[in-house]
Amino acid sequence: MTSMHAPNTSHHFSTGEVGHINADPYKAANADNANCSLKEKVEDLIKFVKSVKFGMMTTRQDLSGLLVSRCMAVADVEGGVDLVFHTNTETGKTDEIAGDSHVNLAFIKENGEWASISGLATIECDREKVRAHYTPSLKAWVGDLGDGIHDGGPEDPRIAIIKVKAITATYAFQKGNAISRGLEIAKGAVTGATAGTNMLREITEEELKQYRAVN
Repeated sequence: MTSMHAPNTSHHFSTGEVGHINADPYKAANADNANCSLKEKVEDLIKFVKSVKFGMMTTRQDLSGLLVSRCMAVADVEGGVDLVFHTNTETGKTDEIAGDSHVNLAFIKENGEWASISGLATIECDREKVRAHYTPSLKAWVGDLGDGIHDGGPEDPRIAIIKVKAITATYAFQKGNAISRGLEIAKGAVTGATAGTNMLREITEEELKQYRAVN
């Protein structure tokens, strides 16, 4: 990976000096990590992802280094937390994953609930695995090339699986009901207190290692 891809961690961006005061109180006001077990945090995340089904997968283009996102449908979940997607191996995203396996998955509902998962993607072409996840609707997306091989069926060598091993995750669910959230926002607008309208949860790399060890 070239140096232009490396994150700059030498300083913290800021537009003003606030000393010891927390200039971004939203996270503290909405954090919900202490109110649930690791099992609950992970299972709530996966339940949400399954309910949304469609998410944006972000990969990095090899030559330009630019990020690109595509809508992907979750095909399955393995190991309780790792997401599986179908892919055509002849598309740009497979080249991008081969060049840089780091990806991000983003899911959002109309009500503003969202989830972000950072992970490592692998492309799996094993026919047994492809058959296990195959659905006839894939033919509509890859097409039948008419050569008796690339027919959009389970043996079509273009059809493969992208598996994303989750490394970290963050998600936010709404707290309370519309009335209580509205009151929180109104109070914050009047008093300056940060509104606590969401359950904001983070799952670390170490936590996911712990979860995999017992599931």
